[in-house]
Amino acid sequence: MPDEPKIRVQRVYEAKPSHGRDARVLVDRVWPRGVGKSALKLDRWARDVAPSTQLRRWFAHDPKKWPGFQSRYRAELAEKTAMLKELAEMARDRPLVLLYGARDERHNQAVVIKEVLEEGIRNS
Repeated sequence: MPDEPKIRVQRVYEAKPSHGRDARVLVDRVWPRGVGKSALKLDRWARDVAPSTQLRRWFAHDPKKWPGFQSRYRAELAEKTAMLKELAEMARDRPLVLLYGARDERHNQAVVIKEVLEEGIRNS
């Protein structure tokens, strides 16, 4: 059995550009404040895979709404199969780092995307 693709999540404000082979993808709809575009050394800005503005505003990073956010966001992601497939392919080729701007490391869209990608890869 081949090695599982390596997918990590990392906050942009703590992300150090790697000199390795990592594929670095920003998964926020809006660019993170105070971060220069060249500083992140991105392979891709996948803003279309980010939560809708309506869902993001509803969630407001409230941990009490996390279960509802996950469910609603997974429903949104179900409509974005092409983008998820592209991210999964990137993860098969090299380690994938999903970058996000939220303060909360456990309750953000990158965590959900990582879970969805890993589930899809395991089930394929």
